[in-house]
Amino acid sequence: MPIPPDVTGEEIDKDVRQELQSLPKTLADDVAKNLVMVARLIDEDPEGAYGYSRVALRLASRVAAVREAAGFAAYASQKYAEALGEFRAARRMTGNVDLWPVMADCERGLGRPEKALDMAGAPEVHKLDKAGQVEMRLVAAGARRDLEQLDAAIVTLQSPELASNSIQPWTARLRYAYADALLAAGRKDEAREWFAKAVEADRDGSTDASDRLAELDGVEFVDALDEGAEDTEVAADPQVTQVAEVVETSEAKDGDAGSDEDADRDND
Repeated sequence: MPIPPDVTGEEIDKDVRQELQSLPKTLADDVAKNLVMVARLIDEDPEGAYGYSRVALRLASRVAAVREAAGFAAYASQKYAEALGEFRAARRMTGNVDLWPVMADCERGLGRPEKALDMAGAPEVHKLDKAGQVEMRLVAAGARRDLEQLDAAIVTLQSPELASNSIQPWTARLRYAYADALLAAGRKDEAREWFAKAVEADRDGSTDASDRLAELDGVEFVDALDEGAEDTEVAADPQVTQVAEVVETSEAKDGDAGSDEDADRDND
């Protein structure tokens, strides 16, 4: 797959670069460039990112960072079985538990929410940092909702992190998930309150909390282009009507004039 000229491979994280040092330099550079493309495309073009991840995987399948990147690209493309396999491989190589929550979410994607809940109660969760534990809580709540256990999902999300006024990278997503669960349970007023709190914490627009809040408040957004088009049509209508009236008036006058001439000839 083509690599844009501005991609050098130096853009990758230093820890990943260090992992690639086990490879010959030319090969390491090629792998690094493909990993840069994965990171660049994964949000906007998951399938494109997936393609680059397959190239990197073909070149360096024994590098944990490559297996992890391939896992995330497959996950973003909703290829959950493949993603889970790559995450497991990366974990075997490193012994790291950081991927545990996303592995559990892959189980959800494969239609196995019970397995995700089993993973949420596993000893590995206690080894996660705070961000990882919050992520695991989100996955567990999602699994409860998959099983239509709305009340259990709400309780799962109730935590010190949710109650805290401190804004952390996970705060907006946690509040959003809680608001969404409340709304699904029919608790609209509480849901509105938490969507508003999610908006306060969502400094980088990672959720659509503002849209959900506006929807609950009955606010409708109109596309400016569509509105302009409607205004143009409305503005044109009176002109068309006016022209039509002029034509009709002119025709009426011509008709009246013709009748008067006919009458004069009859009198003669």
